Amino acid sequence: MREEPLAKDASAVTLVDASFAELADRRRGRVRRYLHRHPRVMDALVVLCYALLVTPTVVDSVHDGGWGATSLLAAAAVVLFFRRSRPVAVVVVVAVLEAGITLLHPWGSNVSAGLWFALYALATQRSRRFSIVALALANAPLSLLYFLTLVGPLERALPDGGPAAPENSQLVFGIVAGITITLSNIIATGIGISVRQRRDHEKEIAAWAARTAELGSVNERNRIAREMHDVVAHSLTVMVTLSDGAAVVVRKSPDRAAVVLSELSRTGRTALADMRRVLGVLRDETPAGPAPRQPLSAGNSLAKLLEGFRTAGLPLHYSHTGPALPDDPAFQLTVYRIVQESLTNVLRYGRALSRVDVNIVRADGTVAIEVLDDGKGTVGHGGAGTAAVPNPLGSSQGLTGMRERAGIYGGTVEAGRPAGGGWRVRAVLNWNGDQGKS
Repeated sequence: MREEPLAKDASAVTLVDASFAELADRRRGRVRRYLHRHPRVMDALVVLCYALLVTPTVVDSVHDGGWGATSLLAAAAVVLFFRRSRPVAVVVVVAVLEAGITLLHPWGSNVSAGLWFALYALATQRSRRFSIVALALANAPLSLLYFLTLVGPLERALPDGGPAAPENSQLVFGIVAGITITLSNIIATGIGISVRQRRDHEKEIAAWAARTAELGSVNERNRIAREMHDVVAHSLTVMVTLSDGAAVVVRKSPDRAAVVLSELSRTGRTALADMRRVLGVLRDETPAGPAPRQPLSAGNSLAKLLEGFRTAGLPLHYSHTGPALPDDPAFQLTVYRIVQESLTNVLRYGRALSRVDVNIVRADGTVAIEVLDDGKGTVGHGGAGTAAVPNPLGSSQGLTGMRERAGIYGGTVEAGRPAGGGWRVRAVLNWNGDQGKS
């Protein structure tokens, strides 16, 4: 059966994204969840918080009759409302406005609070390097105004009638203010960088989970395609052979023809059951009820498989050496499929067969499967050189499927002509679980 290219399973990726979004939403709590869903409300709260922080400065400025500083503070509050959509522009404008406010009213309360919010918003949206450079550039003008003792308004802003200040008090106040502003801006930027890193980490985890889900979906689809190939290729080959045989013997031996037709019917029913089992993972229910999804148990089916090939005309001889196969449905299914595919190729390509041997040997943690025939079929039962067979049913996927199955158990598959002629398939599977029963 030819495998068509598999489309990307977007549903699995969408489901993973939805799951991570739901998990992150639950972690935020009720208040943060509301603010996350209503970003404009959060922006309004930031503006309100800034207004509360600078209210003492506004009151003091109005009391002194300086409406210039009050106007600049109001402008900074309005600009902060757009910090989410225009972070770089907001940082530039707020830095300029706060420098002007400091010149007009140098000892105001929390004058640099606008930069806290602006730098935080910038750091959550831009890279770490960009945020640090922006921090240095935005912090420099405001800090220098306090570091430099030549700023005239600082001296005039000292309380009137107070005790005589030390000679270098203005310098000390300026240095302390500059350091405080710088540290607070660094903290705001650091928090923003930390939030951005956490968000990036969550995105990476979500992307990794989406890739894993997509890979798992592709692997599952490949597994289903491999199972379908084994079921359809085997069943159709046996059914075609049986129908051809029935047409030949129906006139000579009606009783023998009845046996062949009965086997033909059984093979078709088995194929339908196997197909329902394989396709059961793709839907919840079928019109006939839930489709069975458990692996095909090969312990009891292997004998039926061999009997079916005997009925189809293969001179089969079976032997099993060592303990029984491991009591693991998936491992038994692998053995079953390898034997099934090998015998299907013998039935499809073998000519002038007098003996077909199926040998299974279990010893020292390995299970060796060998299918050997003495026929004179075309070169390569796996489909190579099939031109001598009229209307070949092969797809050149059988040997590849066997190797994929064996690879799951760290095994190998070899196929080729032995020295005495015919064709041989040998698979070795590794099993480190239970030791089985003798």
